[in-house]
Amino acid sequence: MKKINTLLTAGILAATSQQAFAADLTIEVQNLTQGLYFTPVLSIAHSPDNSLFEIGEAAIPEIQEMAEGGSLAGLATVGEAISANFANTEGLTAPGASQTVSVTNADGNSVLSIVGMILPSNDGFIGLDNWTIPTEAGTYTVYLNAYDAGTEANDELRGGGAPGVPGMPVPPPLEPILGMNGSGVTNTETNATVHIHRGSIGDDMADGGASDIDNTVHRWLNPVAKVTVTVN
Repeated sequence: MKKINTLLTAGILAATSQQAFAADLTIEVQNLTQGLYFTPVLSIAHSPDNSLFEIGEAAIPEIQEMAEGGSLAGLATVGEAISANFANTEGLTAPGASQTVSVTNADGNSVLSIVGMILPSNDGFIGLDNWTIPTEAGTYTVYLNAYDAGTEANDELRGGGAPGVPGMPVPPPLEPILGMNGSGVTNTETNATVHIHRGSIGDDMADGGASDIDNTVHRWLNPVAKVTVTVN
């Protein structure tokens, strides 16, 4: 399976080998975690000849931008370039909360991908990669794991969230419950490809310690999100 940036560089948009069909989709994303937040979540229907990310391969820059800072601007540009159909949630999705979007899909876009940054994390994101959209109308459920983009060391320290700059973005809901002045869990990362996230380590110190993440609130186990797809 080719990555999106490879296709764009080559200028190739291969035709889907699967049966073309159109379907209107309603996509609900529920946050299953105790203390994590999701940045705006992108749901994108596209050709199976494209892929937003692939486990075991380096993240494209647009995935890095999303996973480190929550921005979907780059992925929206890519989606337009490959004639995908997409929509995103607004603001943060809090623990236990759900948000729903609608995607009016076109012929040929027969797979669904979903991505959104996890906070607090350095480059963690929820991910669904090229899930085949059912041709039969109905409601379908998928559970999503947390992935590490492999683009930034998991130092678990406060930061701005710009791609390539260490540190985690800290939106207002996290401001009062994150620690500060941590020394950093690590400044290196051995796996530079997209992989299952190890979860945060955290500590119990509000000031100092190794991490700015609270280990009683922000740790998690997979799955971290429930997706309900209604095919109309």
